Amino acid sequence: MRSALPRPTPADLRARLVGRLALVEPLSAAHEPGLLAAAEDAEMFAWMPVDMSSPQALREWLRDALTAAQADREVPFAVRDARSGEVVGSTRFMELRFEHLRAEIGWTWVRRSSWSTGINVETKLLLLGRAFECAGLRRVEFKTDARNERSRGALRALGATFEGVLRSHMVLGDGSPRDSAYFSVIDSEWPALRERLSARVARHAAR
Repeated sequence: MRSALPRPTPADLRARLVGRLALVEPLSAAHEPGLLAAAEDAEMFAWMPVDMSSPQALREWLRDALTAAQADREVPFAVRDARSGEVVGSTRFMELRFEHLRAEIGWTWVRRSSWSTGINVETKLLLLGRAFECAGLRRVEFKTDARNERSRGALRALGATFEGVLRSHMVLGDGSPRDSAYFSVIDSEWPALRERLSARVARHAAR
């Protein structure tokens, strides 16, 4: 009889992750003031299911994220600029399918002033390291609106593999259908990808 693989738990993904450019820490109510300040630009949420640029919407999103974390359905994080300590955005592990050793990284957003600084790259580096090296996952997924060329380009630049488009995959807030473009990284790709992402972070840190 084949022995069962040890199954990860949300606790294996939940940790404070410290990088040179980014600090990624479990989301809490204490992050609300920083998130409110970081989320003021509505254009950041043009391709997301929820526009969190209003205080009410941000608070509802935070409440739902903390509820999902409490129920172990998701593992949400706040993202800080490691140099200033300011909260600049959020991300999370979701679609936790530990029986298949996979999860998704999603709900990722950072304020516009932190774009192209390396913070998002290092955030992904830290989360992927946690997923593959600590939780023992074999696959990490990413999805984005198929029309969001900026996000698709960022995922390709990250080194994730494009797998295709799921048509009418989601329903948007206005009731219209959304096609989702899927990308992934698998465990056998991680060592080489870790080196690439670490080199990108080092270049940003040296600026």
